[in-house]
Amino acid sequence: MKEQILALALAAAGGAADQTLLESLCLAAERAWLDRLREGLTAADCGEALPCAAAFTAAADLAAGEGVASFSAGDVSVSLESGGDRTRRAERLRQAAEWLMEPYVRAAGLWAQGVEG
Repeated sequence: MKEQILALALAAAGGAADQTLLESLCLAAERAWLDRLREGLTAADCGEALPCAAAFTAAADLAAGEGVASFSAGDVSVSLESGGDRTRRAERLRQAAEWLMEPYVRAAGLWAQGVEG
């Protein structure tokens, strides 16, 4: 599944990503999703949702960490998306990952039940 997640993450990241960094982010994302699985569920129960969600999460983490706005090499100049664009793209990828995994995972965040206010 590792290779599948990396291939999907490279596609989601636009293909020009640092593969070594993205591979580490993919492993971390897969582990995070596996840790959130509902009691009694396995990776196999999630079908294609798990590799897609892990890839989207890794691509989102990569997008959130990108900091270069533009660079030049000789006569070639490249401009990347702005920080706001990267943040929006990362959030959309995270939302898609959550949507894919919703049937299989415990809710993220802090929930309090029976706490008097």
